[in-house]
Amino acid sequence: MAEKKTEKAEEPKKGGKKKLIIIAAAVLVPLLAGGGYYFLMYKPKQEEMLRKQQEESKAAALIKPVPEEAKIGPMVEIKEFIVNIIGTDAPHYVKASLSLELDKDSTVDEVNRRMPQIRDTILLIIGNKTFEELQDIQGKNQVKAELKSKINSFLKTGKINNIYLTDFVVQ
Repeated sequence: MAEKKTEKAEEPKKGGKKKLIIIAAAVLVPLLAGGGYYFLMYKPKQEEMLRKQQEESKAAALIKPVPEEAKIGPMVEIKEFIVNIIGTDAPHYVKASLSLELDKDSTVDEVNRRMPQIRDTILLIIGNKTFEELQDIQGKNQVKAELKSKINSFLKTGKINNIYLTDFVVQ
C-alpha cells in the first residue's frame, strides 16, 4: 500500500510539470514573438523617423531667416548712357547702366520724378574722372560711393542703399 501512495503522489507532480511547461510556453512564445517584432520591425522605423527628424532640424538650422538689413529693396534701373571722360592722350568715354537699390517702395516715385537730376549727377561725377581712375575696382567703388552720397543728399522721402553697375565699359 505504501507503494501505491507514492505512485499517486508522483503522478500529480508529473502532470503539474507538464501544465507548468505548457503555461510557460504559452506565455513565453507571445513574449518572444512580440520582442522579435519590436526589434525587427518597430525599432528600425523609430530610428529612421528619429534620423529624419534630426536631418530636418539640421536643414532648418541651416536655413536662417534673412535679417532685415540683408533684404534687397526695390530697384530702379537707369538705362544706358555714354559719358566723355578726361583723357590726356586721346578722347575716352564710358558707356554705363546702373541700378539703384532703394530703402522702401515709396522712394521709387521720388527717384522717378528726380531722374533728370539723378542722370545729371551721374554724368557730372563720371565725366570728371580720368581714364586711369575708372580702370580699376577701387576707382569704380569710389564713383559708386560718390554717386550714392550725392543722390542721397537731395532725396527727401528715402535713400539709396546701394548702386549696382549693370554695364560699365571704359574706352
